[in-house]
Amino acid sequence: MKIKIINPNTTWSMTEKIGLCARRVAAAGTEIVAVSPGMGPASIESHYDEALSVPGILDEIRKGEADAVDAYVIACFGDPGLYAAREAARGPVIGIAEAAMHAASLIGNSFSVVTTLERTCGIAWHLAEMYGMQRFCRKVRACALNVLDLEHHGSDAYRIILAECRQAMQQDKVDSIVLGCAGMTDLCKKIESELGIAVIDGVTVAVKLAESLVQLGLKTGKRRDLAFPLPKPYTGLLENFSRS
Repeated sequence: MKIKIINPNTTWSMTEKIGLCARRVAAAGTEIVAVSPGMGPASIESHYDEALSVPGILDEIRKGEADAVDAYVIACFGDPGLYAAREAARGPVIGIAEAAMHAASLIGNSFSVVTTLERTCGIAWHLAEMYGMQRFCRKVRACALNVLDLEHHGSDAYRIILAECRQAMQQDKVDSIVLGCAGMTDLCKKIESELGIAVIDGVTVAVKLAESLVQLGLKTGKRRDLAFPLPKPYTGLLENFSRS
């Protein structure tokens, strides 16, 4: 089985970290291919960044289809381009926010999201509503950290994130904490050990969910709104996305 993890930003150190954490939980015989697109933002911290990341994501889906990839994970907590990617792919495509929130709903009645910048909190709330998770989500908490702060060794990022997770546990009275950034994936078990509460990382959950769907022979439905895109030409910078 081959699972392709697409980190929609172009920061390779984060992609390597995501791939390493994914391989730790993948089953024997599962090949993890972690990639960053050849185009896109260095980090994703706004609707604007998300929109500009989508062509790179779809280009990696196109390459994955040619390379017989069985399933995909979009490793950004905004789940950018998720439905467009599902249209373009034969196998399952899992967003890490979707995976993490659903996992949290299966192990308790409440969770809080701990994310990076305050400006992204609205995106997480929108996803919770869209995925039917609003009744489980107590709060979305920001750490006032830029995404790339997570890549700077020696930064105060871990201490700040840990403190916010502790606040979520004590003040929000939740059963679990969802980490709201793929760049936090390597912090999950350490935070869980320190706080004694379930901490959920969407990258690793999405990998296990993708494996399960592939093993069950379940693929993206192609009969209606997730059917392959209609053939048509695209122009300008999008010329290579034309379908025939």
